[in-house]
Amino acid sequence: MADRTGKPLAGLQIVECASFVAGPTGGMTLAQLGADVIRVDPVGGGSDHHRWPVAGGGAGPADADSYYWASLNKGKRSIAVDLRSDEGRELVAALIASPGDDRGVLVDNVVGRRWMANEALAARRPDLVHVRVQGYPDGRPAVDYTVNAEVGIPGITGPETGGAPVNHVLPAWDLVTGLTVSTAVLAALHDRARTGRGAYVELALADVALAGVANLGWLSEVAERGRERPRHGNHVYGSFGVDFECSDGHRVMVVALTEGQWAALCKVTGTGEVFAALEKAMGADLADEADRYRLRETIAAILRPWFAARELAQVHRELDAARVLWGRYQGMGDVVAAHRAGAHAVLADLELPGGEAAITARSPLRWNGAHGEAGEAPELGRETDEILAERLGFAAAEIGGLHDRGVVAGPRH
Repeated sequence: MADRTGKPLAGLQIVECASFVAGPTGGMTLAQLGADVIRVDPVGGGSDHHRWPVAGGGAGPADADSYYWASLNKGKRSIAVDLRSDEGRELVAALIASPGDDRGVLVDNVVGRRWMANEALAARRPDLVHVRVQGYPDGRPAVDYTVNAEVGIPGITGPETGGAPVNHVLPAWDLVTGLTVSTAVLAALHDRARTGRGAYVELALADVALAGVANLGWLSEVAERGRERPRHGNHVYGSFGVDFECSDGHRVMVVALTEGQWAALCKVTGTGEVFAALEKAMGADLADEADRYRLRETIAAILRPWFAARELAQVHRELDAARVLWGRYQGMGDVVAAHRAGAHAVLADLELPGGEAAITARSPLRWNGAHGEAGEAPELGRETDEILAERLGFAAAEIGGLHDRGVVAGPRH
């Protein structure tokens, strides 16, 4: 078992019955803060156990280690159980409801299993903290890519020309939902410590997406204007920000949200007088980000030659010296190279059970200046015997009988 001593959630024990991104992200977040998170996996693995990307680029064996599954579930312990058998279900229910002040916490995304209904589990442990991830509030399934389409994001993503919606490849709502799971667990535990009450918290992916766009004011804008926001390509909506190409073909994203950032950009590019004349001609005040947004195309055209005359290295030096807000467009291969050169303290190397090397992440939270360890790569069923003995008090002979009957399983390596 990993040494979690000294971490803020040391001693807290959580059972996770979840697949794909949202639930496992919540469990991983808590595990990296010191919680002992036990994954309940079906024998042979769940539907996401070999999800891409996998070692070997998909060209290897069907049971190749999944970079995806390993990274989202690192730092957790796994017990592999036959969830179709009555005996296996009883084991899981007993594990969830096991006694102890730091136990009785469940994160799941299970729908339609009566034996895992909150009422059934709470009957065994009334102070159970149960956080359930759903697709829709009524329990219907959904994934990030479907709810993102339904809240209108693909309609405002992509180039200005072209009518087809552009899907975002990052499952942002899944990740936000996962972090909200960890918030829900900690809030419910705080309430339980004060009142002794358990909690059943339901969290729908669709609600997270709706809350996100509503809290950004995007729905209010459409309601007031009576039309959808148009696409603007790489322009930042409501302010000034766009990409520029350097003389060596590299591209950079430059943003001026504040008056100070705008002044810095004008100074370094020597365009102050030009923009002063533009303000006079257009009756604009470019210290106001709304006017910078309104005149974004003209501003970009004026700035473009400055970038086109310089290689990236010079742009880098001059923009940094002027304290301009900017970033370089780069591929993930560049990030990998930087990591291998010792950059990005939040990244870590992870050895998978099959021996492959993976790149994963530590917690982005720095406690007293340190990210902490990323966590060991998981392996399906590796801690099955350990958990049965430690959490449920099973003797070696009892555990052996469960293996013989196929109720539980150990690791494949």
